[in-house]
Amino acid sequence: MHSLDAIIRKLAGRRFLVIGRVGMDLCPTPAGTATQAATDMIVAMGGSSANIAAGLVKMGCEAALVTCVSDDAVGWYCLNQLDHYGVDRTMVRRITGEYRTSLAVYESRVEDHQSVIYRNNAADFQMGLEDVEQIDYSAFDAVIAAGTVFAAEPSRSAAFRAFELARAAGLPVIFDVDYRPYSWPSAEIAADVLSRAGDLSDIIVGNDEEFGFMAGGIDKGLAKARSLARTKAAIVVYKMGPKGAITLTGDTQIPTGIFKVDALKPTGAGDSFMAGFLGALAANQPLKDAILRGSACASIVVAKPGCAPAMPDTQALEAFLASHPGATAV
Repeated sequence: MHSLDAIIRKLAGRRFLVIGRVGMDLCPTPAGTATQAATDMIVAMGGSSANIAAGLVKMGCEAALVTCVSDDAVGWYCLNQLDHYGVDRTMVRRITGEYRTSLAVYESRVEDHQSVIYRNNAADFQMGLEDVEQIDYSAFDAVIAAGTVFAAEPSRSAAFRAFELARAAGLPVIFDVDYRPYSWPSAEIAADVLSRAGDLSDIIVGNDEEFGFMAGGIDKGLAKARSLARTKAAIVVYKMGPKGAITLTGDTQIPTGIFKVDALKPTGAGDSFMAGFLGALAANQPLKDAILRGSACASIVVAKPGCAPAMPDTQALEAFLASHPGATAV
């Protein structure tokens, strides 16, 4: 396990390798429109890992994505979008056959919100050992993976191998639990695999339900996060939605609130939080300030349509912080 100081020093290089999916998002327009009533939709890049990578670039960092996409119009769209956001996609492999790039249809509304995710024969699950073993890990300063990458083979074994190679190269491993039940064969397998991934990680970010899931009950989630902070990870961020977050380092707890906004949708907050949080750590912001900047990024995204398009750059984040009341008290 890296020490907190060692992680901060390493992140200062600002070069992130992000493992996981990129996809296409469709959203009915105008905002508030239900999918079943839609006549027009906007299209944008999606996928947790791709969103995090795009957000990091907006924060002034470098980010490269490793995954697979289908060699078709949807996959090509995703490749073009990665280029648009300045994400290095030289390690994104095109594959043929019946595998397809993920597609998400979600609504820009909070009440009765509907998100429909198409991940049958998902192309990103075909990432294999060869994809991660050919990477020069010395070209990066940290590795990030979202939990979905562990949900199926061969992607699961490839992601564990990437963690192993990253640790051997001295890179901090950053894990967003990101539990999506529809991607997993069973809850029991998910709990076991996600717990093993957490044990290999230096920074772990998840919400109360995700930590509770790994611990066997939501009432046990905070104790699970505390245990990981004492024995495995240098930083554990335990998110509680509108109640803010508790960040744990060893036996130290840092409670933080949220920035209140009129939410347009519930999606994209976690990806934007991760990008803002890591971007701030890489810029040598104090840990509490980094958490608050991540929270501000999350609030910005839920108040706008889209995920990657809604993520702020550094200038937009600074303007939000300057014009918005401080985070809620905890």
